[in-house]
Amino acid sequence: MEDRDGATHRVIEGLKELYKTRLLPVEKLYSYHHFFSNQMTDAEFDAKPQVLMIGQYSTGKTSFIKYLIGRDFPGQRIGPEPTTDRFVCVMNGSDERVVPGNALSVSPDLPYHGLQQFGVSFLNKLEGAQLPSPVLRNISIVDTPGILSGEKQRVARGYNFVQVCGWFAERADLILLLFDAHKLDISDEFRTVIESLKGQDDKIRCVLNKADQVDRQKLMRVYGALMWAMGKVTKTPEVLRVYAGSFWDQPLQHTDNAKLFELEEKELMADLKNLPRNSAVRKINELVKRARKCKVHAYIMAYLRSQMPSMTGKQKKQEQLIKDLPNVFRAVMKKYSLAAGDFPELEKFREKLGELNFSKFPKLNDKMIAKIDEMLNSDIPHLMDSLPTELKINDNGLAVLSGKMNALTTEMPSVPTPKTHTEEESRTPPKPPGGEQQENNPFAEEEEEEEDNNPFGRETEEDAVPWELQDEKDLRWDSLFLESGAESVDSKLDAGKARKALMATGVPTKSLRAIWDLSDIDKDGKLDAEEFTIAMHLCEMVQEGGAIPEQLEEAKVPISKRK
Repeated sequence: MEDRDGATHRVIEGLKELYKTRLLPVEKLYSYHHFFSNQMTDAEFDAKPQVLMIGQYSTGKTSFIKYLIGRDFPGQRIGPEPTTDRFVCVMNGSDERVVPGNALSVSPDLPYHGLQQFGVSFLNKLEGAQLPSPVLRNISIVDTPGILSGEKQRVARGYNFVQVCGWFAERADLILLLFDAHKLDISDEFRTVIESLKGQDDKIRCVLNKADQVDRQKLMRVYGALMWAMGKVTKTPEVLRVYAGSFWDQPLQHTDNAKLFELEEKELMADLKNLPRNSAVRKINELVKRARKCKVHAYIMAYLRSQMPSMTGKQKKQEQLIKDLPNVFRAVMKKYSLAAGDFPELEKFREKLGELNFSKFPKLNDKMIAKIDEMLNSDIPHLMDSLPTELKINDNGLAVLSGKMNALTTEMPSVPTPKTHTEEESRTPPKPPGGEQQENNPFAEEEEEEEDNNPFGRETEEDAVPWELQDEKDLRWDSLFLESGAESVDSKLDAGKARKALMATGVPTKSLRAIWDLSDIDKDGKLDAEEFTIAMHLCEMVQEGGAIPEQLEEAKVPISKRK
């Protein structure tokens, strides 16, 4: 049976072929790229899922990225004033470096070629930040300049900020709109950006950041005010999903909502974790949207051409058609039985039409339109059927791929809410499977007392049974062990570095405490490569729905640690 990666790769290659043979010829014939986005490149199909961060200045966008990946990234600037003055594409790389925007836009392996249309003024405000990160193996993150409220700052950018955000939004898998709990006002430019995201509603999530800076009563009012403000901007009856929390590494100021923030963060991280598994479905979805728009565009262009006189009065007729564009749309929609939602935005389309000569538009090519219909009705469903795992609908209504979570997706983070001295934490936690909490366990809570009776497995008959995790260690976990900060496979990870690596699996902290007790066999508060392998193996077991054993089976205890 074909593995997940192989089948997904085959689907992506199929999408490339369909685009080049069925859709691209129609786009070129009817000048689609003049009205909408540029031609898609292979790098865009092959790209990792992207998360786009948008918000007004000082809402914590850059701090959120740092919190998400667990470290600083090259070129980051954080402060209460507008510090990020450029678009920063944070991506995985073998070493830390900053890639200038002009170089980023011409790299054949990166999906940013289309940004050249915005000119040098914008490319000078674009950069890539590369760094090695387990999180960035699965996704890329785009940080944006803080949106300002003044007209002067907007004009002085030197490029069309709204159009650039729209370009990134079309290619993003998730769009996070960040708000500060103390600054809920939506500036004119921010409003324009949000309005330009029309059609991308399924990707948008709101993040109410710095929510710990208000108490419970005020938080309810702030949340309601945010929903009211967003309702006025989006003008839709559907309610956007809002995640409330404090997404940085500092202690909470108000602790009465600590449990709520922890649950909200867990759901947000689950949303992010779904992105790699959703990637192929998302690309199919975007290609279908593009194909429907292109088909409607071809009908409009051909209709305008058919209305032009053959001899005199062409300029007058063209002006009349542009002025009467709403009726043109209605006529095309009625003639070809098209959906109103597939038509372009009227004013933007009218503006672009004024730059062209209608008499030079091509007539309708029925064969090309038939190929698009065949792609939508036959080829795309066939690709959907060949996806590696069955589709199901999660709580957010998104199509996700079910099945065994592979090593890439398990490295998505789920960092716990910073420690607070709440009533919950003052209680003695329940015992993990296998015994009491240990003082050297970095997942242990602060006020626990040390006990010595935590079994990890009993003395066995020497080395009669081989260690069944040896291959798993050599092939998978030794490399992650080194990436997590170990000097060599013969050294040990201290509690802080080991904690970070285990938290990146997304396993709940309560389970990680029990996993640590089983893995730290010598109880020195550190993990060697063998103990690290046991810990990661148990984390995967939990992710797949398995229960943590009370003690390790003999075959899972390294031979060197059985005596």
